[in-house]
Amino acid sequence: MPLPDASADVRVSLIAPIYNEYENLPDLVAKVESVITTQPRAWEFVCVNDGSRDGSDVLLEKLAATRPWLRPVFLRRNYGQSTAMQAGFDAARGEVLVTIDGDMQNDPADIPRLLDMLDAKPEIDIISGWRRHRQDKTVSRKIPSMIANRLISKVTGVSLHDYGCSLKLYRRSAVRHVKIYGELHRFIPALAHEYGAKVMEAEVNHFPRTKGVSKYGIDRTIRVLLDLLWVKFLLRFLHRPMHAFGGLGAMLFFPGLLILAYLAGIKLFLGAAIGGRPLLLLGVMFTLMGANFIGLGILGELLTRIWHEPGGKSQYLLRDEDPSGK
Repeated sequence: MPLPDASADVRVSLIAPIYNEYENLPDLVAKVESVITTQPRAWEFVCVNDGSRDGSDVLLEKLAATRPWLRPVFLRRNYGQSTAMQAGFDAARGEVLVTIDGDMQNDPADIPRLLDMLDAKPEIDIISGWRRHRQDKTVSRKIPSMIANRLISKVTGVSLHDYGCSLKLYRRSAVRHVKIYGELHRFIPALAHEYGAKVMEAEVNHFPRTKGVSKYGIDRTIRVLLDLLWVKFLLRFLHRPMHAFGGLGAMLFFPGLLILAYLAGIKLFLGAAIGGRPLLLLGVMFTLMGANFIGLGILGELLTRIWHEPGGKSQYLLRDEDPSGK
């Protein structure tokens, strides 16, 4: 489902996923209010409570009661940061979407500067924050993040120093066709780039966490790598699955056939016994596995056409096309 149309009354939508941030919420709301009210654009602050269990939802309702620009969204349970961010995108009404963490490590004071930068560069669709002087633990956070950023940049072709920084600015048109699941929120610039979005990077401030408990650990690196495999497939083979499965299938199927043909030849013309040869098992295994992968490629091609043709989902977007699809 594409994002709803922007509202004429709101230019900028700030979006913050909130999970067990009771201690940080008052400071976050106060800091955002003090900073964003100094810039001239109409704005709103969408806080998505992602099933918090520490009373963040009750506090969020209380804060929103006296602040019309604060729009809380309450998820039934904890779905994760990507789903919470998608819920924020769906609820947001601005033509510029600004994502920010709820733990006060991002600096809301950076947002007016980044908005001015986006207005000054109409050719840019996404500005991604770069925590050049990151205030996190070196071994558990900074080193794994550095390795992951280099790997993601190489695999996706979108070179960024800091994919994990939540402070990012998106034009609505750039993410209208992007849906995020799992841990894919950090890959939004790469996914949007696939639809033609132009991405740039800007340095932002970063503060150490002073309240609450971090929700991330070293295990997040494993999840990022698994999602990266999916993103790689998505970017390269979404519209041509046969090239992925069929290519691998051909690499197994035809060598398997050659092995079986060789064994059949020496059996028929030389009378050699082949029943106990490991090569026979290898040939059968290669042939069957190759046929299965080729079948998966054909099935993938059929599913691709089912996705695009009956639903009228275009394989491409024209440069001058209305992003809303109207």
